[in-house]
Parts: sequence; C-alpha cells; structure tokens
Amino acid sequence: MSSSAVIHSPPSSLSPVHPLGSRARVLLTSVFGPYAQRDEHGSRPDKPMELYHSQVTRTQEAFSLRMFHRSWGLMLIHANINAPCTLLDFPTLDRFVEEITTHHYDIVGISAITPNFVKVRKMCELIRQHLPKATIVVGGHVANVPQIEKRISADHIVKGEGVSWMRRFLGEDPDQPIRHPHIVSGVGGRTMGMRLSEKRGDVAATLIPSVGCPLGCNFCATSAMFGGKGSVVHFYRTGDELFKVMCELEAAMGVRSFFVMDENFLLHRQRTLRLLNLMIEHDKSWALYVFSSANVLRSYSIEQIVGLGISWVWMGLEGENSRYTKLHGTDTIQLIRTLQAHGVRVLGSSIIGLEEHTPDNIDAVIDFAVNHDTEFHQFMLYSASPGTPLYKELQASGALSCDFPEADLHGQFKFNFKHPHIHDGKETEFLLRAFQRDFEVNGPSVVRIARTVLQGWQRYKNHPDLRIRNRFAWEARDLPVTFAAALWAARSWFQDQPILAARISRVLKDIYDEFGAKARLAAPLAGRYVRFMLDREDRRLRRGQAYEPPCFYDLNEAALASK
Repeated sequence: MSSSAVIHSPPSSLSPVHPLGSRARVLLTSVFGPYAQRDEHGSRPDKPMELYHSQVTRTQEAFSLRMFHRSWGLMLIHANINAPCTLLDFPTLDRFVEEITTHHYDIVGISAITPNFVKVRKMCELIRQHLPKATIVVGGHVANVPQIEKRISADHIVKGEGVSWMRRFLGEDPDQPIRHPHIVSGVGGRTMGMRLSEKRGDVAATLIPSVGCPLGCNFCATSAMFGGKGSVVHFYRTGDELFKVMCELEAAMGVRSFFVMDENFLLHRQRTLRLLNLMIEHDKSWALYVFSSANVLRSYSIEQIVGLGISWVWMGLEGENSRYTKLHGTDTIQLIRTLQAHGVRVLGSSIIGLEEHTPDNIDAVIDFAVNHDTEFHQFMLYSASPGTPLYKELQASGALSCDFPEADLHGQFKFNFKHPHIHDGKETEFLLRAFQRDFEVNGPSVVRIARTVLQGWQRYKNHPDLRIRNRFAWEARDLPVTFAAALWAARSWFQDQPILAARISRVLKDIYDEFGAKARLAAPLAGRYVRFMLDREDRRLRRGQAYEPPCFYDLNEAALASK
C-alpha cells in the first residue's frame, strides 16, 4: 500500500490504546548521524553529540573532555514496556533505513532535542514510505517546537514523561513500578588523546530518580518539558526505593559511583537523608555525581555532603546578581571553595546574555564566572527554548526571531531574539571569549580535577570512618600515576605560558609530596607518552576531524523472545 493511501489520525498528546496492545512491535530510535558536521539535515560542527565538548570544555582543544551519552529517556521506555521493543541509538541515515526496510514495526518512536527537528521530519517521511501502516510517535524536547503537528507527519506528539504514555498506548498499567535500565553514564570517553578506562565499574552508572525541576527557571527547557515550575515526576519517591535500585545497579554493573540524572536531586530532602542513613547502615562507600542549586546545597552540612558521597556537583551560577531565587543570599565563590576543600568537584554553569548584559560589562560578567575556578565551566547563551516561560514572554513582546532555524537553537551560536543591548551577532564572540578566558586563566579541567581530588584525599585519608576513607582512597587511586603523567605532559605543553605552567607545577609538586617516589618516577616516564598522544590529538583536531558515537542496537526481553 502506498503511503498516500493511508489515513492517519491527527497527532495527539492523548494516548489511545494501540489495536495490538502489547503485541505491537516497537522501534525506538534517536535521530540519525553524523552529527558534528554541516549538512542539509541540520547537523552543525558546533553541535556534536558530545555534551561536555560542545558546552563545557569547548575551547580546551586536545585537553577537552570527549564522551557520548546514550539516549537515556529511550532506554527508560525500552526497559519498561512489555511489548517487543528494539532500541536503535545513534544510527546513520543508511542504518535507520536498513532497520525500517528489513524489519516490520507497528510503532516507531523518535526522541530528539529541538535542534534536530529537520532530522525528525526526514525520519517521519522515511517511515511513511517504508512502514506506511506504522504509528509514528515523537517525543523529547522537539515536541515543543511550535506547530510541530502541522510540520511533520507523526501520529502522536508526546510532551513530557514518556514511560507512562507508552504504557497506556500499549494497554499496560502506567503505574507499575519503574524498572531501572543498566546505563553506563559515558561512552567513548577520552582526553589529551587518551582513552578513558571503560572497565567494569570504572564508569558511573546513570541513576534517574525523578524528571523535571520544581524551581522552574524561566529559560529551562527541561523544567518546561515536564510541566514547568512546581512540577516533578518521581520514579522513586523514597530513599528506600532509591537505595534498592542503587544496590541492584551495583550488583549488576559492578559500580560504586552514580551519575544522578535529577535536575535538583538534593531538593528532595527527606528522600536524600533517608538514603544517607541507609548508606551508613549498610556501609556503602558510593560516590554520587549530582545536580543541585546553590541554596539547596548550602542547606546541607558538609558532613552530610561527604557522607552522601557527593563528589561532583553541577551547579547553576547563571550570573552575578541574577534574579534567580536559587542563588539569593549565597556567596557562590565561597561555597565552591568549601566544596573543593572537601574533594567535591564542581561544574559551574553561567549564562552569557542576560537582560542586563551589555558590551561594556560583558568582560566583568565573564571574569565573575572565571573567578569561581570550577573544575568545569559551562557557558550558554541566554536562549528562549520553545515551551519555556522566556519563549512565551519574548513571543508576546514581539522580540522573538520568528524565522530562527531550529538547527541553531542550541545555545552555542546566536540569540533567537532581539537582545536589548547586544546586537549584530556579537554574542557569538562573547560566548567564545568566556570559554577561552576560563581555559587561559584556570587551565585544563584535568589539572583542576587533580587538584581537588588531592585536597579531598589529604583531608579524609585518615578519617575515623572507614566508609569515608574508602571512598576517598578509591577516588584518589589514579593520582600517583595517571594524573601525575597527565600533569607532567600538560606542564610541558604550556611551558611557554609561565603562569599556567607554574599553576600546573604546584599541583604536580603536591602529588609528588603526597605519593613520593611512585609519582616522581611515573610522571616523566608515562608523561612522555601522554605528551606524544596529546600532540597527535592536537594534529588530528586541527585537520578538522570530529568524533561520532557508535550505533547501539538493543532488544528488550520480549523482542528477544520473539526472535
């Protein structure tokens, strides 16, 4: 049957039950690659499928942290439906076409962020051509694109949390307990030309307790996606539920660290403190990497933070004197110094282009951010993502750029609105200036990480609680060899920049003083090899080569049983 002969119902956010119910064959897929290049499908060189390199370590060149993150939302749905389900993650266009031409599917679900709208449209066209009877479901941030229902050929546009929607669509109980998938937080990690270890247990497991953020900053697309200010969807409401899941992940994946994908994990205080009590009771030396607003973080004692194993925190700094209540009354620089003194690495996030920013004060804005000297620093343009309060506000005032391409709406290029003070695309240079100044002043993130991990080890190596000592010993395990070699190579790289070279030398000397002959021998021996790999990586990147993620193909239990 040709696609033109098929009648499709209007897209809907409601969820009728599919005629086949749980017997329907489901394909879930992310958008196709390649990603880090300019093409007719909306790919951009400044929009690789690498969160850290594109938004955090963007100008650190060969020192940049490179890694990929799986499509966690799709993995969550994949693990929580009873219908036979295939997950195709990071396919090429040819691989996607191969999948829909060689296999029959009753439902095809596509998840994407707004900049990948054109790819979603292309995929819908291909599904109509090759699987004309299939029901097409589109979700993720792209669901908030204005008039998306009229611009792509999809049957259902799903806004918000997708597990319960898909369960309803398949006639399954939407309220049954969530089965947490086994997700390795990062794939293909590398820096300085060196591959990061992916041995079992070395990479954190991703843990998803909740989605949405009740604080609801006006620019936050994630908060808007899950209902906006005051809204949050809990998968695990209690500390007991969360602890049980973490124990399961620990046993199945051999991990002792967790990347907690929750927009403001510590905000849910009762759950968090119950988790702490259970960790103490069961002697768990886990490390947690969390997102937290400054004021919420400040509401915990340092003993509680250390006891929870918080060793990395992503914190919104936004900008000096910003209007966001999550920062009111907090000296963020002092807070970060305190955290670092206790071994907690910080990823600070600052906005370039707030309403009060001007060409005259932008250097002061950047200096304020850089002075935090966080281990990582994300800089984003003030962007009005579809569905956010900021988008609606600017749309109502007439300041929104109505013809702004979705492919460029990723916060790393230009404003999609008329800024009151910054014009003519100057924001692009201001953003790059922020990244570059942070790198020039504070050096590579790998040096900053070594400094803070060492501080934590020195403070807690003799702590009376064995549980605490064990965690810091585990985190410091790479200091005497791996980090010593990396710092030796970094100092060699920056030998013509005496201030930065001296900064690196101080951290390296502290490692020598702490670990003695082992570090002093390893640094120059292994460091020469790291320097060779660093030079090679630099040449590779200067030739314009980019990294692309591998394709993943996963079948759930029902799909395996139907083979």
